[in-house]
Amino acid sequence: MPIKKSKEKSSEEHWYALSVADCFKKLKSSKDGLSTKPVKARQRSFGLNILPQEKPLSGLLILLSQIKSPLVYVLLIAGSISWLLGDLTDAGVIFFAVLINTVFGWWQENKANKAVAKLRQIVRYQAKVLRDDQEIEIDSSELVPGDLVFISAGDKVPADSRVVEAKDLQTAEAALTGEAAPIAKNNKILKSGTYLADRKNMVYMGTLVVRGKATVLVCEIGLKTEIGKITKLVKETKEEKTPLQKKLAQFSSWLTVLVVVSSLLIFSLGLFLNQDPLEIFITAVAVAVAAIPEGLVIAVTIILTVGMQVILKKKALVRRLVAAETLGSTSIICTDKTGTLTEGKMQVANIITADKEYQIAKNESISKIEKVQDLILKVSVLCNEAVVENPQAALAELKIIGSPTEKALLIAAIQSGYNQQKLNQEYEKLDEMPFNSEKKFMATLHHHKILGHRHIFAKGAPEIILDFCDKVMIGGKAEKLNINYLIYLKKKYEGLTSQGLRLLAFAYKTGQNFKTCLNELGHLTFLGFVALKDPLRQEAKEAINLCQAAGIRPIIITGDHKLTAKAIFLELGFKTDGNIVEGKDLDNWTDEELQKRVSGIDIYARVEPHHKLRVVDAWQAKGEVVAMTGDGINDAPALKSADIGIALGDGSDVTKETADIVLLDNNFRVIVAAVEQGRIIFDNIRKVILYLLTDSFSEMILIIGALVIGLPLPILATQILWINLVADGLPNIAMTLEPGESGIMRDKPRKKSEPILNKEMKILIFIIGVITDIILLGLFIYLLGLLGEANLDHIRTIIFTALGIDSLLYVFSVRSLRHSIFNKNFFSNKYLVGAVIISFFMMLLAVYLPFLQDIFQTVSLGGNEWLIILILALIKIIFIEIVKYYFIVKNKIKSQKLMPLNV
Repeated sequence: MPIKKSKEKSSEEHWYALSVADCFKKLKSSKDGLSTKPVKARQRSFGLNILPQEKPLSGLLILLSQIKSPLVYVLLIAGSISWLLGDLTDAGVIFFAVLINTVFGWWQENKANKAVAKLRQIVRYQAKVLRDDQEIEIDSSELVPGDLVFISAGDKVPADSRVVEAKDLQTAEAALTGEAAPIAKNNKILKSGTYLADRKNMVYMGTLVVRGKATVLVCEIGLKTEIGKITKLVKETKEEKTPLQKKLAQFSSWLTVLVVVSSLLIFSLGLFLNQDPLEIFITAVAVAVAAIPEGLVIAVTIILTVGMQVILKKKALVRRLVAAETLGSTSIICTDKTGTLTEGKMQVANIITADKEYQIAKNESISKIEKVQDLILKVSVLCNEAVVENPQAALAELKIIGSPTEKALLIAAIQSGYNQQKLNQEYEKLDEMPFNSEKKFMATLHHHKILGHRHIFAKGAPEIILDFCDKVMIGGKAEKLNINYLIYLKKKYEGLTSQGLRLLAFAYKTGQNFKTCLNELGHLTFLGFVALKDPLRQEAKEAINLCQAAGIRPIIITGDHKLTAKAIFLELGFKTDGNIVEGKDLDNWTDEELQKRVSGIDIYARVEPHHKLRVVDAWQAKGEVVAMTGDGINDAPALKSADIGIALGDGSDVTKETADIVLLDNNFRVIVAAVEQGRIIFDNIRKVILYLLTDSFSEMILIIGALVIGLPLPILATQILWINLVADGLPNIAMTLEPGESGIMRDKPRKKSEPILNKEMKILIFIIGVITDIILLGLFIYLLGLLGEANLDHIRTIIFTALGIDSLLYVFSVRSLRHSIFNKNFFSNKYLVGAVIISFFMMLLAVYLPFLQDIFQTVSLGGNEWLIILILALIKIIFIEIVKYYFIVKNKIKSQKLMPLNV
């Protein structure tokens, strides 16, 4: 994966650094808007204000993509050779294997694409625009640069625009910048180089207006918008093959060379030893076909398909078949904070007074409400612009209209027993000063209908509210706000802010003759602070711990401030503060510098989309398998670049389209469960390959050994193919359903460079093959000496049966490389037991059924011969278990040294 450049060269106009007048001038527009004629010209010049939608892959293209595999190519060549030689049975078996694989893969990926299409919601919305001196509504796609647009609470911003005039304007930009809290907007000029998340005089396409209203000037449309740039970046990001695809390609190349060399060796030896050329050629081709595990393609597809279904049951949709396995090798999870580790919405965390602090848990009320808390919660309801649409509903089902902060305050009061309707009736509102970004506070004037008093309630930025106060509530009584209290409160405020909390201060005043809020601001009594935060998901901490236990390192990448990111990092239970860098630091580093430093960084704050992309690429350059989680549009490029892109189900459409996996339940534990299933998938693929290759290797060595010694062929081509089809085929398919083994999530993640067949597996294949061939070749030589070549069919029948029975018993040993066959539940995979029984009866048919005896040149066997076959099979199993025991002990010692758990 190529590393992206550290800085993007761009000719874009910095609209945020220009005055409103200069923006109008550059866009050749005015406060009267545009007229129809220049609009038409600009539409021809700039095009429509839309983002291009990628067409989903057709069913035919998905079908063809299943054939693009080196292993499939090898099978097609082997099948073609068999067909040309007139061996239609074997050719049919091979082509059938390819067909099943293709259909399985097409069905699963096509199903996933349809599911994503259902998740996609392409929404085109209306925009209020000033055209020809009239305010009209048009489709947002018809907007052009220079248009004057009116936006208000509830609207989606239709294009990137400069704020001209604003009244209490706030927008939610979490999907674009990662910032959870609403952003207050104004029309003030900003300096050039201001980061995207800090451009408070701009509103961006696709973000939501949560409060206030404004007149804005359209500056960029379509692909020129910030969302458009991300869309373009996603398209330009190259998608690499998954580790499994690469490993299967390497394995296929290695196997092809091995098969060709072995077949040529058998053919050459046969000619040298004066064997019948046609017979030895057919045998060489049969060995080649037998050595190519045609069942492997079907098995891999079934394993991946079953794995996808298991992951789907755990509420995650895998969009690409091979992506299911890649999860298992994940070593780095780069996760966004907002909406991934956190809930993506504000919540009241604490109420802090001058002498006490109260925590508010989610969906729990304050048990003992004191006077000061009572006043703060009442102010939270009365000095609040949010409205409950369905007040009679349960707390979890309430529909509240308002900014996230106002909603959080109202919910905290409601869950503590306060009723908005009753309080509004009891406290008649006489006057109001709405919150805006310049004043940074809100105040309301109320008349208590029963007591007759009038009250001023105020909330806002701590430094502003404290300036209005000369008293402080202590123990239910108002005392003078002296310098000591003031210093204490300011330290408290700064300390809580440093923990990533957002603080609001609350104050009030009671009197008889108040007329307006403005006249009475001053001499207020300070009540306390309310701390708000985007709360951590309940399951996030446990999931992070499980990831660490599995050797997976989590990295936080967010658009939030560094203090907020650090607070989440510590709340997740990390024992260190974490090394934090900001996006601006990355801009000063070259790609080489980032690669050197990336291992020591835990948190990235105030980042933009191209920063996330660089971090992912830096980890990949170090050989790590990177998963990236996210829900915002800003996550899409990094999700595509990562080895595994994981989108939250309620994320943006762009993110879902880009991701390999979509979480249908935004539960971080689903990721851990998917990783575990990915490891099970790879484990089962390895077992199937080990099983199939061991038999193929045994057959090759047996034939080569016999030819070298100068003996007749110990087994015929048709017999090899029957073993391949029956003794190997059914158990092979059944092994794809093998359940996961205990301890799999305590292994270190696999490196990208680790082959499918590791050193231990190659040793095991060699030892098993050699043991099998020593036993069978020795038996063949003994029987030839005892019975003579006149009984060659009888001898070959014994070798044929012994090889088949060996395979059927050996499968129970190879189904676990972590545990002995004697410690594994024999019936834990009932499909395997059934497959072995069926295959055994199929072997009996080849030995005893006259029709098949003619085809396979076999004869009926007696009890003594079966006893010899079973004894030899048991000897082989004992040898295999001894070798396995050595590796099991060795791996346990290695695991204890390398993987101490500290969760």
